[in-house]
Amino acid sequence: MGFKKLLASLGAGGASVETVLTEANVVPGGVVQGEVRIQGGSVDQRIEGLSVGLQARVEVEGGDQEVKQDIEFIKVRLGGAFEVKAGAVHVVPFGLDIPWETPVTTIAGQHLRGMDIGVSTELEIARAVDSSDLDAINVHPLPAQQAILDAFIQLGFRFKNADMERGHIRGTRQKLPLYQEIEFLPPQQYRGLHQVELTFIADEGEMDVVLEMDKKPGLFSEGSDSYRAFTVGLNDFQGTDWAAYLNQWLADVGGRRNWL
Repeated sequence: MGFKKLLASLGAGGASVETVLTEANVVPGGVVQGEVRIQGGSVDQRIEGLSVGLQARVEVEGGDQEVKQDIEFIKVRLGGAFEVKAGAVHVVPFGLDIPWETPVTTIAGQHLRGMDIGVSTELEIARAVDSSDLDAINVHPLPAQQAILDAFIQLGFRFKNADMERGHIRGTRQKLPLYQEIEFLPPQQYRGLHQVELTFIADEGEMDVVLEMDKKPGLFSEGSDSYRAFTVGLNDFQGTDWAAYLNQWLADVGGRRNWL
């Protein structure tokens, strides 16, 4: 092995990879398109494989604390092995399907802090370290999701936070290894309510809407939770007054438990 090949096998002077997205703004169920540009290094190199996927940073419970972990929840291989000549540029176009369950990262043009999802690119090089790249995307709500979000705002709720967690919600159509929680703070009329957590889990036709209502802890009592899950059609959601629907649920649960 020549000196340049030795360096390339150690990652010095080898091929590098860059991913360029045609459009970084997508919705669940959509497609993100782009191209992978492989820049040849100082020697010819055999590329054993090229793949793109979706990666998210999620919270994982570990003992008494939560830790952050990067999860690649979709991965697609682009073609087979090929050779990149020294100094040459090899371009591979791709289209990557965005799963319907993909968490929302942007609402009303504002990025949700901590919601980091990107297109991951992995270049497998023979006898060399893997080269990788990560490019952020902006996942906007589907119209049905936006209708639920708008209903909370209409009722006076304020966005608090959002996070992605590793795990599954039982009784839903969830297939991915992660889910999102969007947290809202209530207006004054819901005086006993601490916050509401909202989760969307969609497929091509419908979505499960999961709500968790947290009670404020009192002087002589601990906080408690109440769950509600219902199904919304992605194409027939317009016929429901969602603000009225949510207000009724909050009033029913809060009244039965003497929260409100």
